[in-house]
Amino acid sequence: MIIKDVKDITDIRAGDGSALRELLHPGKGPFPFGYSLARAVVKPGTKTAAHRLKSSEVYYILEGRGLMRIGGESAEVGAGQAVYIPPFHVQSIENTGEADLVFLCIVDPAWRREDEQVLPDGTVRTG
Repeated sequence: MIIKDVKDITDIRAGDGSALRELLHPGKGPFPFGYSLARAVVKPGTKTAAHRLKSSEVYYILEGRGLMRIGGESAEVGAGQAVYIPPFHVQSIENTGEADLVFLCIVDPAWRREDEQVLPDGTVRTG
């Protein structure tokens, strides 16, 4: 049995600027699956940098509220909601609340730094 506790994992700064804790990743343990699972935190009044992945991604919002942007679309999101992000689509999320915006990131196939492109100018384009 493998159990990971988010309290025991050190934050890393993701390319998009969020604080990330990788819980499960097939390249970092004996996991017989191809996806990765991480917990992300975006502080109040901040947003992630516009970026895109070669992989599909799902955000599952645990706490807080925010404004999700994918391509040319945007929508308010909050606790209990899941958001699907297609591969190669530019995305960002802004914390519009007064508390931390906390969400799970499921990336399939698993996240790799070289598969992420951060757009320095914030331009929103779809793949």
